[in-house]
Amino acid sequence: MKRRVKALIILAATAATLFALNSFYISNHNPMLSENVKTIDTTKVSAQKLFYKNWHTIRDEYYDPTFNHQHWSKWKYHYQGKIKTEADAKVAIETMLASLNDPYSRFMSKDEFAQQNISIASKISGIGVNIINEAGKIVILNVLEETPAQFADLKAGDIITAVDGKKISGLSLAEVSNLVKGPVNSFVNIELLRGNEKINKKIIRKEFSIKTVKSNNYDDIGYIQISSFISNSTPNEFLEALEKTQNTKGLIVDLRGNTGGLLTNAVFIANLFIEKGRLVSIVGRNGYRYDVEAQNNNVSITKPIILLVDGASASASEIFSGAMKDYNRAKLIGTKTYGKGMVQKIIPMPNETGLNLTIAKYLTPNGTDINKQGISPDITVELSEEDIEKRNDVQLETAKTLLSKMIAQKDD
Repeated sequence: MKRRVKALIILAATAATLFALNSFYISNHNPMLSENVKTIDTTKVSAQKLFYKNWHTIRDEYYDPTFNHQHWSKWKYHYQGKIKTEADAKVAIETMLASLNDPYSRFMSKDEFAQQNISIASKISGIGVNIINEAGKIVILNVLEETPAQFADLKAGDIITAVDGKKISGLSLAEVSNLVKGPVNSFVNIELLRGNEKINKKIIRKEFSIKTVKSNNYDDIGYIQISSFISNSTPNEFLEALEKTQNTKGLIVDLRGNTGGLLTNAVFIANLFIEKGRLVSIVGRNGYRYDVEAQNNNVSITKPIILLVDGASASASEIFSGAMKDYNRAKLIGTKTYGKGMVQKIIPMPNETGLNLTIAKYLTPNGTDINKQGISPDITVELSEEDIEKRNDVQLETAKTLLSKMIAQKDD
């Protein structure tokens, strides 16, 4: 298998490049559309025209032709003569989108659209932390491995209080993020609160890759965690993980907390385990159904598989899980998945902005619509607060026990 996996790594890189050109993000790739789109639209237009461009695009491409049971034409002139600045346009577009009652369609400012492209490119410039707003405090959620933040000993739970001497109280996450980011090889001074201790760190900014796949071996059991499907590098990372776990007799793929990413990544990985048949169906607003079929490849993985899922496993994670479950290719352990069965397309807009718009829905191979329903696991295992506090991963341990039995049965 080693030779075959290495051969596919080149294929994955090529496929990822082609998919990036289409910029369809899944939740968010629409195989029914074949035209390439620009990554960024640098055309400069007035704020009023930016609003009109978004209005037209929604009219032409939004999945629900009733637009949430309203006359879409009313919005065209609703703000006529009232939009003077790009901030005005943003508010008007967001208000218009809100009328659709669609939590997934959203307008992206220049900075937000740039961040989306960075995530897909799997490279980022900064110090390497994810932050959240917790009761008005900016808290480090996690520290990425092999990044300046890790080398500077920043830790999850640290509270950021100032950046380069500027107190951040009252600032939004985006504002704090912009303060922390900066040119590669420049320094940023971070003031932290760790418990009752005040800490100051001077950290260099670097460009680094975002890893979405990790692997480990537990004797005869291989373990692969996919934290996200968003990166173009995810297929290659998964193939490398398969190579590292190729001598095991069974495989656990952990999708817990994986909120989605590129549909093409989910299809590519599912195709490694499912050699023939429909992997997912995409249904557009005109009712046209496009079936994504498995393609012949040089990899044949026949070992027993278990998928770990939870309520945060969504979108691309559910496409992969749904295909594996429908073909009885894997057992699912954990809790019911999120239930996001809608497809979005990332559309570049003038002034380097973007529109993430729902343009279709997807069905699992047997035709199941999982939107707002989720996928039920074969074996439900809850994590209690005590389990989380003590880091007692009963879901993983249950998977190991079951997989060991499946391996023994296969050997018999």
